[in-house]
Amino acid sequence: MPVVIHDETLLRIQGRPDRVEDLSAAALTATGIATLEEVLGAMPRRAFLHVDLKVPPSPRLLDVLQAARGHGDELAHAVVSSFDPWTLDRIGSARPGWWRWLNAWSLDRVAIGLARDAGCTGVSAHWRSVNQRSIRLAGSAGLVVAAWTVSRRAAFDRLERLGVIAVCVEAAALDG
Repeated sequence: MPVVIHDETLLRIQGRPDRVEDLSAAALTATGIATLEEVLGAMPRRAFLHVDLKVPPSPRLLDVLQAARGHGDELAHAVVSSFDPWTLDRIGSARPGWWRWLNAWSLDRVAIGLARDAGCTGVSAHWRSVNQRSIRLAGSAGLVVAAWTVSRRAAFDRLERLGVIAVCVEAAALDG
């Protein structure tokens, strides 16, 4: 059962050393971790959804996303991302019309090449690596750029001026 959690373990948030992969769906639910199906059901369909995969996709994950956001061969207002190009290539084989972004610490030629080779539509890069040059490189490869995780309004404004398609922000970045 696909669940919504950032970390590999429950230590940081739930205070438990358990690994997510070692627990059943029922055990995860008991600790307050929501299933992807629950989260998708609670979100308005028009809200943009960025599903950042931490593990390879299961057929169940693809089915849950298709049921909630499927629109023909595409996902409506959604993208799937991963740091693993193989994972993204696998999703592309199963769902070729879905938007896919490679997550990267650096928006450089290597990341852009990996994203392009995996059939991605974009790169989601650490915000500090996004500049005019890297935006140009990505654009010349036919890729859009998203950035993560911004905590200051000035950084958000800079990224907006550069033309990134999306920015993952902490609340402080939206103040003022």
